[in-house]
Amino acid sequence: MENLFQRLGRHTDLLAAGVVVLVVVMMIVPLPPLILDLAITLNISVALAVVVATLYLPRPLDFSAFPSLLLLTTLFRLAINVSVTRLILLEGDAGHVVEAFGTFVVGGNVVVGLVIFLVLVVIQMVVITAGAGRVAEVGARFTLDAMPGKQMAIDADLNAGQITEDQARERRADISREADFYGAMDGASKFVKGDAIAAVLITLINLVGGIIVGVAMMGMPLGEAAQHFSLLTVGDGLAAQIPALLVSVATGIIVTRSVSEKDLGADIASQIGAQHKAPMVAGVVICMFALVPGLPKLPFLVIGAGFFFIGRAAGKKLGVAEDATAAAELAALNAPAPLASPRDQALEALSLDALELSIGFGLVPLVDGGGASGSLPQRVGAVRRQIAGEVGTIIPSVRIHDDVMIGSHDYVMKVRGTEVARGSLLAGHQLALDPGDAIGQLDGIPTTEPAFGLPAMWIADARRPEAEALGYTVVDGESVIVTHLTETIRRHVAELLTRQDVRSLLDRLKEVNAAVVEEVVPDLLSVGELQRVLQALLREGVSIRDLGAVVEAAGDRARITRDPDLLAEYARQALGRTILAPYLDADHRLRAIALDPAMEQEVSESIAQTTDGEYLAMDPARAHALVQSLHDEVEQASARGRRPVLICSSRCRRHLRRLVEQALPQLSVCAYNEIAPGISVETIGVVSA
Repeated sequence: MENLFQRLGRHTDLLAAGVVVLVVVMMIVPLPPLILDLAITLNISVALAVVVATLYLPRPLDFSAFPSLLLLTTLFRLAINVSVTRLILLEGDAGHVVEAFGTFVVGGNVVVGLVIFLVLVVIQMVVITAGAGRVAEVGARFTLDAMPGKQMAIDADLNAGQITEDQARERRADISREADFYGAMDGASKFVKGDAIAAVLITLINLVGGIIVGVAMMGMPLGEAAQHFSLLTVGDGLAAQIPALLVSVATGIIVTRSVSEKDLGADIASQIGAQHKAPMVAGVVICMFALVPGLPKLPFLVIGAGFFFIGRAAGKKLGVAEDATAAAELAALNAPAPLASPRDQALEALSLDALELSIGFGLVPLVDGGGASGSLPQRVGAVRRQIAGEVGTIIPSVRIHDDVMIGSHDYVMKVRGTEVARGSLLAGHQLALDPGDAIGQLDGIPTTEPAFGLPAMWIADARRPEAEALGYTVVDGESVIVTHLTETIRRHVAELLTRQDVRSLLDRLKEVNAAVVEEVVPDLLSVGELQRVLQALLREGVSIRDLGAVVEAAGDRARITRDPDLLAEYARQALGRTILAPYLDADHRLRAIALDPAMEQEVSESIAQTTDGEYLAMDPARAHALVQSLHDEVEQASARGRRPVLICSSRCRRHLRRLVEQALPQLSVCAYNEIAPGISVETIGVVSA
């Protein structure tokens, strides 16, 4: 038997197809009474099993196949009606089950049978189906309206590090399935309503058609034909309407079922038992009904006493549970906190966060949602998404925690456990910056903006309207931290890129461009070598969103050299248009600073080749003069409102970048072969030492 179930489980798709084919066959091919009896019994059994299954569901989504099952059961029931109608009209017989429903269930009384049938139809259509359809419609509407909020809640939990990417993906899939389920239930409830209407019409057709066939074709007297065919028609209607009513009840249960950890019976028992006074009061009132003259005393006294004792027993059980809970809570409070094992303590001490933001206790309200423009964790999550979209890599979660070792309004940013930035806020003040066109003087406490090192001043919160009226840019303390964190992540994004991140990026690329990944990794370059290439690009602020172009360029040159720095230079050539896009004018003109040919020749001759690669071995005095001259040219260009780029040969580019990155970190150094066709270059300065 177990092997039979296993074989059936492997062929459930064939079983579903077989049911659909069986429905079509039943509507076309006449069935013998014995087969029809089995089909009617199967219909009642399936309906009863569906009702019982819905009682044990913790949540409706666990029975997501119910709308399709509802359609199949409705079609199966209609096919039975067609087969029964055919037998009634052809042979005046519809099997033992229909005959039993017509004679035994309603006592052979046609009028009683019709009344019971109509009552069942009214209950199904007017009460259960109408209510279930309305609940499904409202549930579908509310589920769709709540989807954006649920998605935002998932994103907030993900950004705060409370859930993983897989858990977030699973929750989003649940939300999508829930919306699809309630939408399908809204439409599937119409099947039940249509089935009830069809049952009334089929019964009317069988009744009229059977009398005509019995009198005209079978030669039966009118009274005998009416009695015989009426009983068969009523039996057919009851045999079909009882499972239809059961399926309607299952529909109502599943659309009204809320999310729970228990089945329906356990929920009802526990929730009513928690209100133990309700059955006691009801029992007393029912017992008082026995005092009313004319009413029978025994039923009211028995039921009232039963309710009273049930409520009393539930109250005692609830009191015992509350005492046990209170004792457990008291014991938990008095018990010493369990000590972590030495191994757990050691592992906890070894854990390291990629990004960490430590705040003083005076800044804790920012994390709790007390900020003026939103809670700090949500804005940090938005920063992560923004930077990830800009640079094309994975930004790890930022762990935000308070630290009693720093000042109350100080904050510290760490990358892999090492402090990389620090700042301080002034309580009750906001930061005002002069964009250069302020129309008046503003009194405040002079300071320096932490992210870009610009001169600024702290002003009281109440003076913000005044500062904005004078043309100052005013930011609150939370925005100061977020801006500082954003620039800190941008400066250290190369350090945050791990090999696991590279593997994840390659897996995503493989979904759309499998050829380049399979050709390059791992045959030509390992994941570690590709990681160093990507880090070299990120270190200079180059976005790697076009990862396919980077992998292709590095793979093309990997047979010549495996030096990550050189491979990064080749990748820059492939990304030239992307690199220069932020520096172009509206007419695709690049304002550039060039090196004097003699100076460039001197730099080229100063590049030394060693076993560890190339490095610039330039005389320190000459190098300092070169940097100073370049600094002067950049200042002159900035004073004219221009954002210049230093262009040179590809031979010197990366060495010049390393030379000037400390003094001029925002200066972009590009090679001539990175300038794509269609970009015109205007030289606004020449550097000579």
